[in-house]
Amino acid sequence: MINIYYRSVKEAKVSIIDNFRHSSWIDVCDPAENEIEKIIELFGIDKSLLSDALDQFEVPRLEMENGITYVYTRVPEKVNNEIITMPLLIAIGKDFILTLSKEKFNFFEDFINGKKTVYTTQKIQFFLKLFFAVNEKYNFFLHDINKRLRTIKIRLEKIDTKDIVQFVEFERTLNDFLSALVPTNSVLQKLLIGSHIELYSKDKDLIEDLFLGNGQLIEMSKSTLKNVINIRDTYSNIMTHNLNRTMRILTSLTILLTIPTMIFSFFGMNVNLPYSSHQFSYLAVVCFTFLISLILIILFIKNRWLR
Repeated sequence: MINIYYRSVKEAKVSIIDNFRHSSWIDVCDPAENEIEKIIELFGIDKSLLSDALDQFEVPRLEMENGITYVYTRVPEKVNNEIITMPLLIAIGKDFILTLSKEKFNFFEDFINGKKTVYTTQKIQFFLKLFFAVNEKYNFFLHDINKRLRTIKIRLEKIDTKDIVQFVEFERTLNDFLSALVPTNSVLQKLLIGSHIELYSKDKDLIEDLFLGNGQLIEMSKSTLKNVINIRDTYSNIMTHNLNRTMRILTSLTILLTIPTMIFSFFGMNVNLPYSSHQFSYLAVVCFTFLISLILIILFIKNRWLR
């Protein structure tokens, strides 16, 4: 699907137009083969570079071909309760800016409905605002993950299987974020040089802000990932300790029950035993067994084997 948007400083809002106009924004979402051919014909975009943007595993990078700058990045989205990153291509030409993706990103609506002010005639400013919007999404998801981690941390000793699965999902998501954010830093560094797109001093300041913001996202992702691993390891240590404690208690109880069982089994044999005819022999055996058990209990408590 291809949508063409246009807004100049003289217009009140972004308008969708039927035909291409100088300094338009062309938004391409999951294009068919004939739509790809149309884009190539109209704007002279390299077909292989377009195809790369539809590759789910494409990594952020910067390319320049025939006067068109191609910026690949990855955008975090929540799909079926799972946070994943998806590739986005932003192509900046002499008289257009083009975005291409496999899925429709909801933050585009903020630019279309005027929630965020943008002019398609100011291509570099628009491009930078797109990048800021992507960083905002990373920031939102990272804060959400941190919030959920704090909730789990409060009830650390009551973590269940569902929480363990959540830890695995958090770790996968954060590694996915780092795989996207780290190469994005290299892209922003190249843009700062100014050899790929013409930048004014204000634009360079914005890219520097983007670069710093992206660096903060990387550090936040690393910190959150470390937090996930620490909580998981702490829970694992608690579970190991509890298991050892349970096994120690069960072993101690087994020993305490084994001694009386052996004594009563011995005196329960159907053979003649010393003092078997004595009227107090049963009471003596019971008292002797109780005394041995009491000594063992005191010994176990003293050595903390029943705690």
